[in-house]
Parts: sequence; structure tokens; C-alpha cells
Amino acid sequence: MKNNIKIIVSFLVVLFAVGCSTKKDAFLNRNFHVMTTKYNVLYNGNEALRMGLINLNSSYEDNFWARLPIEPLKVEEQVFPDMQNNLDNTPKEFERAEEKAVKAVQKHSMLIARQERNSQIDNAYLLLGKSRYYSSRFVPALEAFNFVLLNYPRADLINETKIWQAKTLVRLQNEEQAIENLHYLLKNKELSSEIKENAHTAIAMAYIKTDSLQQVTNHLNKAILTTNNNEQTARNLFVLGQIYRELKLKDSSNFAFQKIIDFKKAPYKYKIHAHIEKVKNVSNKEEALSTIETLKKLVKNRDNRPYLDQLNYHLGMLTKEDDSEKAISYFKQSIHHSAKDNFQKELTYEALGNSYFDNTSFLKAGAYYDSILQITQAHNTKRVRIVKRKRDKLSDVILYENISKRNDSILNLVAMTENERETYFSDFIVALKAKDKEKKAKISAELERAKQASKKLVKLDNTGKWYFYNIQTVLFGKEEFKALWGDRSLENNWRLADETIINIKNEIAVENLQVVEVGSVKRYEVWYYTDQIPTSPVKIDSIIAERNSAYFKLGVIYKEQFKELELATTRLEKLLTFKPIPTITLPSKYHLYKIYTNQDNSKAEGFKNDIVNEYPNSKYAKIILNANEVVTNENETTPEDEYALVFYEYKDEQFESVIEKSINAIHKYEGGKIIPKFELLKAYAIGKKDGIIAFKEALDFVAMNYPNTEEGKKALEVINTIKEKIK
Repeated sequence: MKNNIKIIVSFLVVLFAVGCSTKKDAFLNRNFHVMTTKYNVLYNGNEALRMGLINLNSSYEDNFWARLPIEPLKVEEQVFPDMQNNLDNTPKEFERAEEKAVKAVQKHSMLIARQERNSQIDNAYLLLGKSRYYSSRFVPALEAFNFVLLNYPRADLINETKIWQAKTLVRLQNEEQAIENLHYLLKNKELSSEIKENAHTAIAMAYIKTDSLQQVTNHLNKAILTTNNNEQTARNLFVLGQIYRELKLKDSSNFAFQKIIDFKKAPYKYKIHAHIEKVKNVSNKEEALSTIETLKKLVKNRDNRPYLDQLNYHLGMLTKEDDSEKAISYFKQSIHHSAKDNFQKELTYEALGNSYFDNTSFLKAGAYYDSILQITQAHNTKRVRIVKRKRDKLSDVILYENISKRNDSILNLVAMTENERETYFSDFIVALKAKDKEKKAKISAELERAKQASKKLVKLDNTGKWYFYNIQTVLFGKEEFKALWGDRSLENNWRLADETIINIKNEIAVENLQVVEVGSVKRYEVWYYTDQIPTSPVKIDSIIAERNSAYFKLGVIYKEQFKELELATTRLEKLLTFKPIPTITLPSKYHLYKIYTNQDNSKAEGFKNDIVNEYPNSKYAKIILNANEVVTNENETTPEDEYALVFYEYKDEQFESVIEKSINAIHKYEGGKIIPKFELLKAYAIGKKDGIIAFKEALDFVAMNYPNTEEGKKALEVINTIKEKIK
């Protein structure tokens, strides 16, 4: 019996040795290598390729705000034969697939008499090309596909190889050759539906590179006639809908997106984004109302939680014209549900900023614009540059609004009697104690829950020296934060979620005074707060002057820069109630006179009389009295040309002519952007002609009336420089 076993084993060993040979064209040899190649090497290689594609697709993020690429492949660099390839950047699964393909060729190729006897070798080269293609090594991939087409023209996967060759040519920017090859392939009437679908998809990829959108839509429509690949069919429909919108064919675009929604086997990401894309096609009120209802239903669906940021954003965009407050609520919900800093979050911040800007809430608008500039990765795009310009325009508004509010609150405290301050801060301390007590109760409850939880964690070190190893310290810090700021989402701009810390009667900002930490005796003592209130007349006068200047500059900025006349009049009218110094009172009245004149308001006459009667020798009085003078000029020149001519006269030291022509130009181009330039040039000419005192007076006029322009800032800078000389 043992001898029989030895004989059988010996026979199998000999048979295996004979079959392993790749030099003999025998039935046993061929089938041994075909089976080994197909079910061992290539099987493992194709599995590695499949896993690589899964990982590639999972890490790939589509930008649904732009037209999707037909093939979701992010190409970072093309590696050419003469370039050093960094293998560390190649996905490991594709490396393994390539290794298996190479092994199949090296160990199982049966090239005998210039003819390949192993029918699986062409498949090995196809696998080799695919693995290189997905590693973005397109030149080596093309070599593999070309080798199959040249040496295995009757291969069972020859048509698939032709498609891969064409796709690789597209990646190598040889679209014309790819289109020609695919058109030749499609002439074959015996192609399977899967090959036709893939060929039309590939040729659409090529036509996109040539911007032939009509040809793209033609071939995508042919590709979606069959659904052999559900993922690619849904993607083709999505791209088709986007292109139709670009071509202003919104009905066709909506039809394509609706087909995705109705396509049961389409991946869900395409379905939900198809709903969102249809929102972008809304063109009238009736469609908007219908779409709002659809979006509300989608928001209620728990499956759509990953998309709540986008859904709420579009709800806000659809409702902003009819209900700005509701729109802001939707935008805030979008931010709340946004898990990361991305393009969607930028757009939502921008929408919130624009909403607050339109509502003249410039402080909030500026904060949201800041958030965009902090998270954006596209600083050089037109959209971000516009946001930056708007934010820059708000810089002075934010600065002066903060100064005015801070100084108003301090001056309100200064104006109180001692008894009023005592009562005020006593109430404040009562509220503070209540909040501290509530905070301590929360901390105790959290600590108790933590202790219960720690019993289940044997290795939990509750006495660690590092902050985050000590659970009591962590929880205390957490509650300290909550007590100060409340519950906040982990997001940019989180301070805006709740703009007040403690609301106290009379709406005076206590946060301008220092509130010490929990546990300090001073925290609950009235004297600690009252001692911080300034009492020095010099200090109080400085606060008043700073407050008045801020109000004046706000009035001018709102009038000249933002054309918000209501805000401008509010600031300037309130400023006059403070009885500021004449150098602020006079220009404030003049600006109010101009505003009310343009509005045909009877108040204009009162301000006119005040200026003319109280300041008869001022420039403002002269401008008002000479308002009806018409300056004629036969030469048809632009304001910039005229300014250049006057500037040359200044360089030639023709100061009287410069002053006269600047005055004429100021009347002629009243309200134009060129006026500050003429005013500053006139001031310099006055300084040269009449001396430093007259120069300062002229500069004061420019600085007061055009504080937010480059000329106004320059005038202020020069004033500060010459102050010492005047003294």
C-alpha cells in the first residue's frame, strides 16, 4: 500500500514538473498555466484592483458646486518614463495589482514561435494598464494597452482595451486621437450594450476636453440608454443635467435630474444632490414655493442628516427675498449642521454676511465675512476678492461702532449718582451670584456623573497631572466655558451665537469693566466695579472726544460710502445732542443739510440757516450760498484728465490757479469719487500760498468730510505731523 502511494505521489510530481514548463506547447502545459493565471494570479490582482477602487472612491470628494467630471479620478501628477516616480504616493492596492499582472506575464507567459499560447496573458496586460491608470501613471498605462492591441488583436477583451486606451489618451491630452479611435470602435454593430455604454461615456470625456458640449450631451444621452453600471449611469445623468443648465435648457436639465431621483438603483448621493440641483433651476415664485415644500420634507428625513447644511442653505436662498429673518434662521441651521470647513460653509457664511449687510447690521456682517477669509482655500477667486473688498469697507464701521458703544456705556456709568451706581451694581452682583450658583450646581452634577462612569473604567486616572488626564479639572473648565459663553457649536464665528453675556436693566455694557474670576472676593463687591469708573476730568473729556469723533465718522461713512442715509442721520442727529466742539458740529450740520436737501425735507432749511448765520465765514457757508453757480467748460475732459492738468499746475507752483480750478471742479463734479483728490490738492495749494495755519484748516476740512478715503486718511496723517510746528 505504501509503495502505491509513493508511486502516485511520484507521478503527480513528474506531471507537475512537466506542466510547469512554459516552453512546451502541450495541452497539459497550456491548461495548467491558463488555470493558474486566471484563478490564482489574476484573481488576486483583480481583487486588489477592486479594493483599490473602493478606497479611491471613498476618499474622492465630488464638488457638486461645479460640473462633475465624468470619471471621478483626481489626477495630481503624471509620471513620465524619464521622471522619478515616488512609489510612496501610489495606492498600495494598485501596486499589488500591478505586481500580480507582472507576475502573470513573467511566470506564465507561453510565447512559443512568436505566438502566445496562454489565453490569459492579454488580460494580465489589461490589468497592468488599469493599475497604472488609477495610479495616474498614464504613459506606462498606455504602453500596456497598446501592447495588447498590437499583439493580441483577437483577445476576448480587445474592445474594452480600446476604450481604456482612449481614456488614457484623453488623460494625456490627445483627445483628437481618442475621439477618432472610439468613433471607429462604435462602427462595429456587434458590440455589447456594456461596451457601447462605456464607449459613449469615454467619448463624452474626450469631447468635454474640446468644449464640444453638444457632442457631449449627444453621447451621454446614448450612454444612459442602458444601465450596466448604475454608478456611472447616475453620474452621466448628473453631468447631463449640469450641462443643460449651462446651455440655458432648464427643462431638459430638470428632466435629467428627475431621472436620477426616479432611478431606484442610483447611489443616494446623486439622488439628494439632484434635488438640490433642481433648486438652482428655480426661475419663478410658483416653482420656489413648490421647491421649498420639497426641501422641508427632505430636511425632516433622518437619512438626509449628512446633507442638512446644503438643504438649509438652499431653503435660506429661496426665502431670503420674502422673509430675511427666516432666511437667516435657515442659514444658521446650515452652519450648525456643517461638520467641516468646506465650500458650502463659505457660501453660507457669505449668505449670512450679505443678509446682515443688507439689513445694515454691519458688525455681524463683518464677522461672517471674517469667517470666510479664515477658512477659504481660494483667496484669489473673484468671489473671495469681492468678499474681502466688502470686509475692508466695513473695517472703519466696525471700529467706530465699537468705540461709540464702549464709550457710551462708560459715560452712562459716569453720569450716574453714587446711589444709582450702588443700586445698579448690586443688581448686577445678585445676577452674577445666581449664575455662579447655577454653574456650580452644573459642575457638581457633571462630577457626580463622571464619578459613576469612572467606576466602570478601571484604568481611568482621575488624578493625573496633565490637564486632560484629570476629569474633574476638565469638567470644571468645560462648565466655566459654558457659564461664560453658553452652549456653542464647534464652528467658526461661535461668539456670534449669543451676543450678550449678562443682560442687565438700562442695557449698559458691563463687560467694559473687568469682572474677576470665580472664587475671588472682589467679584461680589460693589466697590470693585465702582472704583473702575473714570473720575478724572481729563480722562472723561478724552472719552467724550473719542465718542463724538466716532459718531461723526460713522455718519459720514454711512452717508458717503454705504448710502445708508437713515443710519447717517441717526448718528449725526444724536451727535449734535452731545454738543460737540465746533469743528465737529459744523461739518455734521452740513452733512445733515445735504441729506435733507436731497430728500426734500423741511429740516434742510433749519440746518442751512444755522450754518450761514453761526458760521458765515466758513467754507460750508460759502458752498451753500454759491450752490447755484454753474461752472462751464468747453473742453470735454474726464474728471481724471482735469485733475491731472490741475496737478501739473501745482507742480509748476501756480497755487492760485490750482485753488481756483479745484473749487470749480469740486462744484462741477459734486458727489463724484474725484472730489477728495481735488480737496486734498487744494489744501496743499493753500498751505503753499497762505502758510501752515491755513494748511491745517484746509486739511481738517478734508479729514472731517472724507474720513474713510485715502485722501482723508492722508490729511489726518499730515495734521498729526504738523501739530507740533503750530504749537
